[in-house]
Amino acid sequence: MTTPLLSVENLVVEYPVADGVFRAVDSVSFAVDKGKTLAVVGESGCGKSTIAKSIVRLLTPTSGRIVIDGTDIAGLSEKSLRPFRSRVQMVFQDPYGSLDPHLTAVDIVGEPLRLKGIRRKSDRARKAARLIDQVGLPSTALNRRPVEFSGGQRQRIGIARALASGPEILVCDEATSALDVSVQAQVLNLLREIQQDTGLTYVFISHNLGVVREISETVVVMSKGRIVEGGDTEEVLARPKEPYTRALRAAALDPATMVGIKPRHIVSRLSTPSVGAPV
Repeated sequence: MTTPLLSVENLVVEYPVADGVFRAVDSVSFAVDKGKTLAVVGESGCGKSTIAKSIVRLLTPTSGRIVIDGTDIAGLSEKSLRPFRSRVQMVFQDPYGSLDPHLTAVDIVGEPLRLKGIRRKSDRARKAARLIDQVGLPSTALNRRPVEFSGGQRQRIGIARALASGPEILVCDEATSALDVSVQAQVLNLLREIQQDTGLTYVFISHNLGVVREISETVVVMSKGRIVEGGDTEEVLARPKEPYTRALRAAALDPATMVGIKPRHIVSRLSTPSVGAPV
């Protein structure tokens, strides 16, 4: 058996509230092998994004372990975390709000390269240009600012910026939910191609069962901070065992709940979730 690249063990995250604490994540455990994709799915407020922020240590867990390549980073100090910052990167939900509006694309992608020690601006620009090309944007994009791009193009810049650090793990927190259906498919295809070329490991956070089915080999389903079901993605989505998972799947297959595709376009495909069928 191989050792997982990422292992989350009994993760607990609590937030202070007026009358005590709110447990947003309750004893969550999962593992992801190198080069594979695990999806975390559930409705809004179930704890998905809290898990994402914990993995990249944008917040400190209350308890539990987050083991990356044998090292538990859950309780590391900021100084001890620095070597891991480049190994674990995040693609955020909002492809505009996550980019500095005052910088050009080449400078946005070049900033992580500067932090990695590439001091010459010309060297950073050359490497950033290669990354921008890798995510399918033309050379004319280099000196444009975020406001000049479409949502899908901005998300590609966000992906290029994440790749600039040379990560081993990419956490995608609802990375396609703000995009139109056709653009979602393009970004998913891009992420698959990058994974095939680089061997990246993905943790893909989503509420959209169609997206989850397209991108992941394994899935965990969350409700109220806990995992209620998990396993092979095709198996879980085709034959869900838990009532909550069955309800998510039923909602995904209901044309009345779909956004971005007219119901008549998917009537013939109601037996399987569609990429354009957010829950």
